[in-house]
Amino acid sequence: MASANENVRVPTGVSSGFGSKGTGKKATHWKKNSERLPGSIKPVYSAKYPPSEILNQTQMRDQTGVKPRPKQKDAFAAFDSKTSDAWEVNDEELLMLKARQLSLEKQRSEQAERAAQQAQMLEARIRSEDTELGSPSRDVSERREDPQETPPPSPSLRSGVPGLAVRQNSDLEPPVPSSPIRTSPMPMPDREVGKLAKFKQLLSGLNTELDDLRKLSWSGISGAVRPTAWKLLLGYLPANTDRRELTLERKQEEYFGFVDQYYGTRTDSLHKDMFRQIHIDIPRTNPLVPLFQQPKVQEIFERILYIWAIRHPASGYVQGINDLVTPFFVVFLTEHTAENVDVTDNLDITTLPTDKIRKVEADTFWCMSKLLDGIQDNYTFAQPGIQAKINSLKELVQRVNAPLHHHLLSHQVEYLQFAFRWMNNLLMRELPLKGTIRLWDTYMSEPEGFAVFHLYVCAAFLIKFADAAMKEKDFQGIMLLLQNLPTASWTNQDISLLLAEAYSLKYMFADAPRHLSQQAKK
Repeated sequence: MASANENVRVPTGVSSGFGSKGTGKKATHWKKNSERLPGSIKPVYSAKYPPSEILNQTQMRDQTGVKPRPKQKDAFAAFDSKTSDAWEVNDEELLMLKARQLSLEKQRSEQAERAAQQAQMLEARIRSEDTELGSPSRDVSERREDPQETPPPSPSLRSGVPGLAVRQNSDLEPPVPSSPIRTSPMPMPDREVGKLAKFKQLLSGLNTELDDLRKLSWSGISGAVRPTAWKLLLGYLPANTDRRELTLERKQEEYFGFVDQYYGTRTDSLHKDMFRQIHIDIPRTNPLVPLFQQPKVQEIFERILYIWAIRHPASGYVQGINDLVTPFFVVFLTEHTAENVDVTDNLDITTLPTDKIRKVEADTFWCMSKLLDGIQDNYTFAQPGIQAKINSLKELVQRVNAPLHHHLLSHQVEYLQFAFRWMNNLLMRELPLKGTIRLWDTYMSEPEGFAVFHLYVCAAFLIKFADAAMKEKDFQGIMLLLQNLPTASWTNQDISLLLAEAYSLKYMFADAPRHLSQQAKK
């Protein structure tokens, strides 16, 4: 009896498994007729790689002279040759695509020209009306009423593909171009607005916390509150709000009492040489600032300096003190003028009421006296304070930037030759006036800012120009550089960076001054 497996007949043309070989006439059907197999890979012919069949036929014809009979295509091959691929693009479609792209580019250029014309019309309207620009919604509605100003619809990014063009909404308008003309000044940054609000809140209290005021003032004081802040930081104005007005009136009367008592002695033989030197130095004080060339201002400076010299006989008047008057005078003058007035350039002092000028003069005298009280040894006989600070500067630069220090010494450049003016005038001859005012914001916030912190500022100032000094190869070149440093265009940002470098030096060496002395002994 035959088993169940024996009754199953396996076709001879079908392999019984992967890799098995069939036998018989049907087994070679697909091998001989591979072109009839749907989905089979057909060779791609080109000029570089011709088909082997064409090469073989050419060789056979050359050898025998008889043209071989071409193979007859089956039905599937005929169908395949007559059917084009759905993704193939013929020459006609390419030309249509290129023409459509050119049309899109033309539309974009026309749209850009219309936008430029609209911007010019908008600017002309602003100039003619001399008012601020109206709301964008109103301008859009006005343009919609004029069909000539309506821009063409924006073409779709996909419209270049046949059959995939997307219909655009012709009612959509492009955004209104912003006008480059500004009819109002730039607003104050949010950070400055917040800082000014903190100052006003701090100064308007019943008692101003001086420690909080110093912390807030270190990074700069807003111009609107700087006069009051300086008076508080120098100890001229009391922290209690109720006592301030009476204090200012009393100090003003006291100062002009000194004027009535001493100013008439300026022609005495004992004091006429000193007053003569003051009279010569006043016109040299910031000669490029128009305010300081006004006769009324020079007369005020003469009174301030002469009264201070008479009341401080240990030092008297020393050249350089005249520069220290100008920042106080400018700051306290802004307290009685409009915010948008540049007092150093556009103010005629004679236009101010006499009582306001008297207040500015008295406040300037007392605040300058407060400053000089802390650095008076800079102006006594032989100026020992300046000598000590220059030696400390030399030791500090030697520790921080030894190559610069050795470069200066190798060309016989002494620190006293360029740094004396830095200490004597507190860098006022090296910085613009506005930069000096910003610098003094921090000096007044620092403990002993004019006496101690100024040393680190001078060190940072010298190191900032170390590369330029190292390029100079003789004494004359180094001195010309250090006495004419390119700081005329410095802004408050430059001053802030300088102060940051100075604070880092102070942080390293101020709490360990023996490091400097030990280095000097070595």
